Amino acid sequence: MDPTVSQTVPEVIRTVPLQYYVFFASALFAIGVTGVLVRRNAIIIFMCIELMLNAVNILLTAFSAYRADANGQIFVFFIMAVAAAEVAVGLGIIVMIYRNYQTTDVNLLSRLKW
Repeated sequence: MDPTVSQTVPEVIRTVPLQYYVFFASALFAIGVTGVLVRRNAIIIFMCIELMLNAVNILLTAFSAYRADANGQIFVFFIMAVAAAEVAVGLGIIVMIYRNYQTTDVNLLSRLKW
């Protein structure tokens, strides 16, 4: 790391190596991908998508802090806003599907094609 950058990064952030953030975010992202691919409940799929978005947010925040640059944290703000909108619209759709079919199983949604 550049010595001028290491002087601007707070000591609290430098106590945890960057690789730990990368491993942690990779594990969270892998759990989210596995949940999306394996589970069939729409609410659990939404939770796994949120888990993947949070993994990306952790990485962006960690890289932003280590580089002493606020651009990553600005991206995190926009990702959180998009995630909130996605949850609001997605949960509205899930509630309407549950009212019509009495289930949140995504395999039964193939009926919507016809």
